[in-house]
Amino acid sequence: MAKGKLALGLDIGSSSVKMILLKESKRGYALRAFGVAPLPPETIVDGALMNASAVVQAIQDLLGAQKIKQREVSLGVSGHSVIIKKITMPQMTKEELDESIQWEAEQYIPFDIKDVNIDTQILQSGDSTNGGQMEVILVAAKKDMVNDYSAVVAEAGLTPVVVDVDAFAVQNAYEAAYGVSYEDTVVLINAGASVVNVNIVARGVTAFTRDITLGGSLFTEEIQKQLNVSYEEAEALKIGGRIGDDAEAVVPQEVERVLTSVAEQVAGEIQRSLDFYSATAADGQISRVYLSGGTARIPALTKTLEYRMGVPVRILNPFQNLEIDERQFDPAYLNEVAPMAAVALGLGLRRAGD
Repeated sequence: MAKGKLALGLDIGSSSVKMILLKESKRGYALRAFGVAPLPPETIVDGALMNASAVVQAIQDLLGAQKIKQREVSLGVSGHSVIIKKITMPQMTKEELDESIQWEAEQYIPFDIKDVNIDTQILQSGDSTNGGQMEVILVAAKKDMVNDYSAVVAEAGLTPVVVDVDAFAVQNAYEAAYGVSYEDTVVLINAGASVVNVNIVARGVTAFTRDITLGGSLFTEEIQKQLNVSYEEAEALKIGGRIGDDAEAVVPQEVERVLTSVAEQVAGEIQRSLDFYSATAADGQISRVYLSGGTARIPALTKTLEYRMGVPVRILNPFQNLEIDERQFDPAYLNEVAPMAAVALGLGLRRAGD
């Protein structure tokens, strides 16, 4: 890949694969290709690839359908195999940090240090106001998981050049669409099928992150169990009738009851993370919340979060600042799938060597 060229953004989720290719334009970025391919149930369980061939097939189908020639990709990871910690360390250069972090990291990571890939990002350099201490984000991902996902991508004929964390990919997508919020605190919640990524961004810098291992699948399972329907029927009921202005009217009352009950459970877990941050942060006041991921399309979750948090909850539209050729992409379709595209789009903003 030519130096500086944007990678293909590839989000391998537990229910679908999302793929985005961007290109730079005079005004910023233009959408070149975008596609979603569903995965069979239990293809990925708790972040582990149980059916690699289904993922390979989905990737190849998307490459063919979108006529994508780009072969170097940016991958996202999340879940319990990924640890993100904000730590303080004495002021040092990035090179010195890279050398010393292997020793420092052991106290923060519940895995054997030999079993993880480690990366760091300096958030704030040390000066007289903080005693010469600098703030650092430490990320550790289990090598087994990274290797498994990289192998699947390679089998599909692609070359991984960047491995990012889903929560940070969503932050990249948010900042590209809405700009960096230097004055306030924004919560980015990415609610996928099996994992909810929470990223609290205070004055443009990550202040707190957490991955919660529940998501949209819980809604499907509860509909299936309580209404005695098949998995496919439960999936259809979960997202059915949500296109158009009078969406709620076409959702059966019993489905709405189940959705609201599960939304309370998911929102409660998210609220615990926010309460922990608010109790420990000097300025814990949250201004607004952006919700992304396929589960963001369930209105009950947005309503429940707004009620609990007392601040506006908006659906993140990562496409809003892009140049889009409406002859190639149906605006109504992009608007419908926009929340699902956040991770892939954030990954598509990365370059080889980042």
